Amino acid sequence: MRGLCAWLAIAILVSSPYPLILPFLFPPAPWESIDFGFILICVVLSIITFWSGIYACRMTVLAPRDEPIRFNRLRRKVYVYRCHHDGLRPFSRTAWRVRSEIYDWDDLRAEACSIYGPMGTGGLIETVTLAVVKPGTNQVIDRFHFAHGIQQGEMYWAMALLFMQQGPHALPHFSRPPRDWNNEDVSFNLARRLAPKVQWPADIDLESRTAP
Repeated sequence: MRGLCAWLAIAILVSSPYPLILPFLFPPAPWESIDFGFILICVVLSIITFWSGIYACRMTVLAPRDEPIRFNRLRRKVYVYRCHHDGLRPFSRTAWRVRSEIYDWDDLRAEACSIYGPMGTGGLIETVTLAVVKPGTNQVIDRFHFAHGIQQGEMYWAMALLFMQQGPHALPHFSRPPRDWNNEDVSFNLARRLAPKVQWPADIDLESRTAP
């Protein structure tokens, strides 16, 4: 889907000037006055289309290939590789960047969310996020995505609990190695080909892999 969205973003950008051409394609008759309302609508539509195209391009190309989460049992810390974006500022450099954040394991809570999306016949959207609470309280100060679907989120959260409470020996055995988006063949996916690889900062990469 991300590769498809990259081509759709290009199509949106290419089509953004067309609303400006409409007043010239359908000029008023000599006996008619100029319809400034129609011209204004065409200009606003062109700006919105261009804005949406830039946002879609940055979402599909600048976001990293993956957003991994590392759990360090010995330090009781969770390291999150997140891509921050702002739809109101699609040209900003500071609002669009990847940040590595560190949270205390004891301050995390799993939250299941189920809503109906704006689809033709209604669509159920289920996600699981991890909420960061203020120490000693239930006040949420931050949230980040954890899993698509409540069933998948429950499975991932159960494995995280097993690892943090009992260690790696408590985890189930998987016959296949974990997926690594950095080393996967993405030749037919434009978005993943252009997307930057996951690269943790050196200090956080070392800290997240070692004991105190």
